[in-house]
Amino acid sequence: MTTIPKGYRFSVASAGFRKSGRIDLALVVSDRPAQAAGVFTLNKFKAAPVLVGEEILAGTATARAVVINSGQANACTGDEGVANCRETMRLVSGKLGVEAVEILPASTGVIGVHLKMDCWEKAVPGLVEGLGQASLEDFAKAIMTTDKYPKFTGKTVTLSKGDVVVAGVAKGAGMICPNMATMLSVVICDAALDVQTWRDMLRSAVDLTFNRVTVDGDTSTNDTLYGLANGASGVGLQNSDDRDLLQKGLVDVLGQLAYLLVQDGEGATKVIHVRVTGAKSAADAEKAARTVGHSPLVKTAIYGKDANWGRIVAALGRSGADFAPEEVMVEMCGVELFKNGRPTELDFDALLKEPFEKTDIKLDISLGSGPGSYTLLASDLTHEYININADYRS
Repeated sequence: MTTIPKGYRFSVASAGFRKSGRIDLALVVSDRPAQAAGVFTLNKFKAAPVLVGEEILAGTATARAVVINSGQANACTGDEGVANCRETMRLVSGKLGVEAVEILPASTGVIGVHLKMDCWEKAVPGLVEGLGQASLEDFAKAIMTTDKYPKFTGKTVTLSKGDVVVAGVAKGAGMICPNMATMLSVVICDAALDVQTWRDMLRSAVDLTFNRVTVDGDTSTNDTLYGLANGASGVGLQNSDDRDLLQKGLVDVLGQLAYLLVQDGEGATKVIHVRVTGAKSAADAEKAARTVGHSPLVKTAIYGKDANWGRIVAALGRSGADFAPEEVMVEMCGVELFKNGRPTELDFDALLKEPFEKTDIKLDISLGSGPGSYTLLASDLTHEYININADYRS
């Protein structure tokens, strides 16, 4: 069972947003005001809840709750979409007895579809009354769309004055190439922190985790990560060692969620661990890793269990990274495929037959002897991805 931070309660409901009648509305409430942080999509077509969430966090340090619906993205819905988003906050806040500005909203579903406000009005009273009756896993299930399974995890971190807990959920399987966080994620913590420290720590953790994954190269209109830290443990940061420990715990939680996103990528069968080293700069290493990880040719080769080094080096060559081709080395699952500008003479098929049966595929690339490095998690690309997305709105 996942450890849960102190002072939080969960509730879910079947509001009727979706055809299947499954749970599709989720609420997490902190019993006390929590320091609030958020990281949002950089897509220019920001969904209404993204616009509202950004506005709230720009004007306040604390929040009491996060409410998320699946089924309608409320993106590209204009002023009416923003008004509907604010009305959902008002409905929830009225039943909770807090201010609407203390509710952080998020939505997921089909772009361009408005919220079903009649369903909200019917579902919210029961949603609030059910607080404390749902689990972190239930919350994760309620926000799923094409996900095959719920994504949630938690971790206890021992600081100098006691234990604190970090836990989180995420959803996402397609439109995953975050330029901020991920499609939707909520992280809760019971450490006693000031708001700037919490926001800095969350942003840093995002850059090392959610910003280093790709399923299909698409960044969503709704990408939102909310973080709440309510201090209910009574344990704060006493020194830099405490901060480092909590930062590591936060990275561990977000990193596990990020891995699950790629593992559950629409139709995915593999998680490709792309690691670039020896680049002239970190920027060059990132260019190389992202070009390889985004490449449909590389991704389909991995799906086909084909050690096609040619697709990898071709991607490197168009990445824009500065390197000398004769210094490049490509290694897959410990097998050296390419070195000194040409393929090695190893029997790739025989050596990689067993590794290709596993989920995790290690792809190590050296661009030379420079200091730059970067890591990226990428999924493979399968027939099922096309089937899912060809039928997404039908």
